Amino acid sequence: MSRKTSLFAGFLVAAASTFALGASAQGGLPVKGGNWAGMVAETSGGHLLGNPKAETKLVEYMSYTCSHCASFSRTGDAALKLLYVPSGRMSFEIRHLVRDPVDLTAVLLTHCGEAKKFPGNHEAFMARHDTWMAKARKTTQAQRARWQFGSLGARFQAIASDLDFYDIMEARGYSRVAADKCLADEAKANALAEGSRADIEAHGISGTPSFMLNGELLDGTHAWEDLQPQLDKAL
Repeated sequence: MSRKTSLFAGFLVAAASTFALGASAQGGLPVKGGNWAGMVAETSGGHLLGNPKAETKLVEYMSYTCSHCASFSRTGDAALKLLYVPSGRMSFEIRHLVRDPVDLTAVLLTHCGEAKKFPGNHEAFMARHDTWMAKARKTTQAQRARWQFGSLGARFQAIASDLDFYDIMEARGYSRVAADKCLADEAKANALAEGSRADIEAHGISGTPSFMLNGELLDGTHAWEDLQPQLDKAL
C-alpha cells in the first residue's frame, strides 16, 4: 500500500466532521438566447452545468450524506436547472465535500461514465437518499467492519452492496462490472478527497449545502429561499 493510499485509508476510517443545513424552492429569470441546460463539464472537484463562460457563477458545496443537501437537490436544483442555467447567463457547479466513506462511495458512482451522465446520476442518488440513509443507520457492526478492510475498491463495493447503490446504478443503465470499475478508481478517490479537504480549508466552509457566488462564499445561505434573492440580484 502506498503512503498516499495509507493516508487516505486513515481518512476513511476517521471520517470528517458532520455538516448540516436546509432547503426550499421557487423563482427564476428566463432570458432569451441559447439553451445551455444540456451542457455539462467535469471540473477538478465536481461538475459544471451550463455556460462555462457565464458572467454569473454559482458553486454548491454538497455532501450525499447530508439530508438538507438532498432536500435542496429536489427543490433548488430543479429551479436552477430549469430557470437559470438554460439562459447561459449563469453556470452552476456542484462540488463535493466528502464527509465519510459512504459519501465518497456515492461520489465515485455519480461520477461514473461521461460527464453528461452526472446530473442524472446525482438526481438518482438524491431521490433515494432517505431510503439508503435509513439502511446505513441500521447497518450492523459486522457490515461496518467490512467497510474498513481490504483495498479501497473492496471497501467501496461493500458499502455499495449494503446500501443498494448497485440497484440505483442499474436503473441508470450501469452493469455491476461498470460500477465496480468506477469504485476501484483509487486515484480518483484520492483526488476527490484531497480536493474536498482543500475546499474546506481554502474557503472556511462549515456546513452543507453552502454556496459561492462569483467567488464569494455566501454567509448564512444554506437554503433556496435564502439563495434565490441573491441570484436574482446578481443577474
